[in-house]
Amino acid sequence: MKKELLAILLGFLNNQKELIQRLLQDIQLTEPDSREKVSHLGYLLHNLYCALEDIFREVAQTFENQIEDPARYHRELLKRMHCEIPQIRPPLLTSRSYSLLNELRGFRHVFRHAYDYELSADRLAQLRVKILEGWESIQRDLDTFTDFLLKKMAGSV
Repeated sequence: MKKELLAILLGFLNNQKELIQRLLQDIQLTEPDSREKVSHLGYLLHNLYCALEDIFREVAQTFENQIEDPARYHRELLKRMHCEIPQIRPPLLTSRSYSLLNELRGFRHVFRHAYDYELSADRLAQLRVKILEGWESIQRDLDTFTDFLLKKMAGSV
């Protein structure tokens, strides 16, 4: 694999990680204690998943790990990030991170497609807590994958 492609992916990953940190700060500061804050928190959690999914898409494109079924694209892309592609790349996500992000993916789908659905402050608060408490696992997975890219660029993988 060309080092330039890996460098592009690494740059994108680092940029997304900065964006994600800003989103996480806003999520930490947003208590869903009013209708407006519930909507804002929903928006932030939606954007958090989308920022992560952008990373997943770039990883899939870089390593030619394409999704064949467009109707199940989001679910399949997340599943692929939980899989090792032998002799190509390690899994990006551990089982703990996959589980957390699968729940966030489900929320993203509801947020994006349920136009007449009222967001539940309680359910949103629970999801917020789960993501914040489990974020260390996701961060560790992103850092581990970053290390893999750096080693691959150096030719030691």
